[in-house]
Amino acid sequence: MTVQESQLESDRANELQRLVVPAIELIIEQIRDTDSGKRSLGPRHEDPKSLYSTLDLDKSLEKGLRDRESAPEEVLAVVKNILDTSVNTWHPGFLDKLYASTNPIGVLSDIVLSVLNTNSHVFTVSPALTVIERKVAQKYAALFGFTGPTAGGLTFSGGSWSNITSLHMARSILFPETKLDGNLHKFAIYTSVHSHYSVEKAAILLGLGARSVFKVPVDKKGRMDVKKLDDIIEKSKINGYTPLYVNATAGTTVFGSFDPFEEVATVAKKHHIWFHIDGSWGGNTIFSSKRNGLLRGSHLADSITSNPHKMLGVPTTCSFLLVPNDRVFTQANSLSAPYLFHNNEDDSDNFDLANGTMGCGRRGDALKFYLGWLYYGTAGYRDRVDHAYAMADYFVNKGSATPGFTIVSDTPVQCLQVCFYYAPGNKPLTGQQRTHVTRTIATRLHSSGEFLVDYAPNPDDAATGQDNGEFFRVVFNSPIVSSRVVDQLVHKVVELGSTIDL
Repeated sequence: MTVQESQLESDRANELQRLVVPAIELIIEQIRDTDSGKRSLGPRHEDPKSLYSTLDLDKSLEKGLRDRESAPEEVLAVVKNILDTSVNTWHPGFLDKLYASTNPIGVLSDIVLSVLNTNSHVFTVSPALTVIERKVAQKYAALFGFTGPTAGGLTFSGGSWSNITSLHMARSILFPETKLDGNLHKFAIYTSVHSHYSVEKAAILLGLGARSVFKVPVDKKGRMDVKKLDDIIEKSKINGYTPLYVNATAGTTVFGSFDPFEEVATVAKKHHIWFHIDGSWGGNTIFSSKRNGLLRGSHLADSITSNPHKMLGVPTTCSFLLVPNDRVFTQANSLSAPYLFHNNEDDSDNFDLANGTMGCGRRGDALKFYLGWLYYGTAGYRDRVDHAYAMADYFVNKGSATPGFTIVSDTPVQCLQVCFYYAPGNKPLTGQQRTHVTRTIATRLHSSGEFLVDYAPNPDDAATGQDNGEFFRVVFNSPIVSSRVVDQLVHKVVELGSTIDL
């Protein structure tokens, strides 16, 4: 036996037990301490560069762990340090982003994927993951009204890449000559002024340029003004543009608004353009028994982005691009690559999933959604989403009844974030003072270890030229957020506000 062979023939099972089992126990302890109130959200880091030394990154990477006997204990110490210096998304006060913690079944799904460590690019190496992705995408698409025999979808690494791929597919399907000859037309893209920046980035990436994106005004509820959409399309035609794609949003990033999909679909059909719905945030409202009507007309879209890793608590990342006919994936994206794809003599049924994407490496993210859906069931996801909406509504009512709070969001809330201003002592404030109050309270909430909330400038200010100041943007997305947590947040905002000198 050579030295090289003896090094490779280590006892992997025992090594895994020494490394992983204690780490899992450490993680369980952290979550138990979080649930009992012993563990906070984690520290607020004033200086990001200080973490280099706190985590001992330079030295640790240089020296490595040479003593194999003590390596598991040293690795465990590093893992604990990472946990202690990170944001604890399992905490009920994590109300900052459009995602929150995952859950026990989510952790298990990530472990299974890590153990498999395979690539969902060809069926040969990922048979179970491939058929799971196809079937889950089919069932998911059906919720949005894509019920035909070829309905389905694929996963991509985040909502932005799902959106980018939808624009690429629109160009390839509607103008197939572009696959060989590029942008022979002066294409135009249409989206609301409140849409996600990924639409503009998609235009840049595809060589269309940011100026090809026409921003459509919104109404008082933050929804795309469809009459103005039609007018803008007509005007762009006069100016030599070829209409290609309209992006409507299900749950805008700041206000959580839902565009009127049925009306947008009518305009898209009139001008023969691709109709995409970016439901990265609000798409999973489809599970709600009370708010799923916000997605009325989704069945009219040519493609839909929806992210289980947000509203449903599936581990990041898990983003689907859903379509009424999944053959468009290979039609738009496939190339001849016989060194890799061996199973696609019949292009009508693609089991080499990467052949339907512009990439190659693919983690089996659909497994995470599959196990979560299996574990909780459709009813469990329905209850989760309905509870989140109930907590958002409760906060609106609580804030509206508290002096100094001004709710900015449309009510009842369209999605799960609530935007509001707070004026200490209910005093009238300038935009600059509002920004100062918002940032100061948000910073102190984080430093307290009790709450982490976000803030943003009013997106309407850019259009009006006004400065109303920045407001709080609180996301109610976790099943562990209760009315008691909401009461504590309102109380804490008032308490911290009283200490600000204006």
